[in-house]
Amino acid sequence: MIDLDDVAALRATDPSDMLGAIAALPRHCREAYDDARALTLPSADGVTAVTFLGMGGSAVAGDVLRSVFRERLGVPVDVNRSPALPAYCGPHTLVVASSYSGNTSETLTAFREAIARGCRILAITSGGSLAEEAGAAGIPVVPVPGGFQPRAALGHLGFASLGALETVGLLPNLAGDVDETVAELTRLVGLLGPASPLSGNPAKQLAGLIGDRIPVIWGAEGIGAVAAMRWKCQMNENGKVPAFAASMSELDHNEVVGWTRPYGERCTLIALRHDGEHQELAARFTLSYDIARDAGVAIEEVHGTGTSSLTRLMALVVAGDFASAYVGIRRGVDPTPVVVIERLKASLAGS
Repeated sequence: MIDLDDVAALRATDPSDMLGAIAALPRHCREAYDDARALTLPSADGVTAVTFLGMGGSAVAGDVLRSVFRERLGVPVDVNRSPALPAYCGPHTLVVASSYSGNTSETLTAFREAIARGCRILAITSGGSLAEEAGAAGIPVVPVPGGFQPRAALGHLGFASLGALETVGLLPNLAGDVDETVAELTRLVGLLGPASPLSGNPAKQLAGLIGDRIPVIWGAEGIGAVAAMRWKCQMNENGKVPAFAASMSELDHNEVVGWTRPYGERCTLIALRHDGEHQELAARFTLSYDIARDAGVAIEEVHGTGTSSLTRLMALVVAGDFASAYVGIRRGVDPTPVVVIERLKASLAGS
């Protein structure tokens, strides 16, 4: 078991520096938003819907957009994790194709269909086939830097998306929200990063609480649910452990029935909370904890800080990113490689 206060051991177990990539999140957000705002992009006048194409880490940027700004957007937003483009997509739909590598097969298939249907399209990518095909078709490309695992590029992809949609006129001015988010993320990196000792580091403490248990993540519908799914995926990819996510109050209509012994004893329940929860959803958490606690589950709350929804969501994200990396490192596991995913891609390419 790795001592999470042994910085040398952390570095040795994290040779690709996933912890460093997580710590760079505030800078990534700042740079991506500013760079996208500096672009010249076509107006979105006449757009009646936004469809965000993406898979894995590249799709989370769409989840951020949909959950944080659905009450401030005058058009519906759909996140499409499929090679099939929804039937409603046409000339008045803005399709945002997000693929960090530019080579995600599902995204490319839907992107090509969007071209065929005459959709209005933006591509967000570090290169690959998406950048090449978009350039050949005269489609605007919002570039992001390469060299990261897609899940470690959320700051670039997410804030490039926000800056681009502000630039085309679909989002209001977000400068204040972005400033607050960058400042709060910078504070949290200092609190949760590898140099901060376990005694005062909630992310390291949470990794110890999870231990060999399976993490189950809850969040209230909206930004809490998006953060919960992000935590689940980060526990899978960084921590190399099974993990599950559910949203309140949907989980009170099914999952709570499954909290029985001995299953609760095998899990750690992490509830992602924030001050912007709908009061009807917030009231359900304590009652639902009681059900899970009776099954033997260990429960911990993590609170998203800040005044804006964007800041609260990203505060929850960075806490989960650090905690998931510590879950893997604590067991001596390098958080960066995703060997199983690469094997699947190779098998599909050869089939």
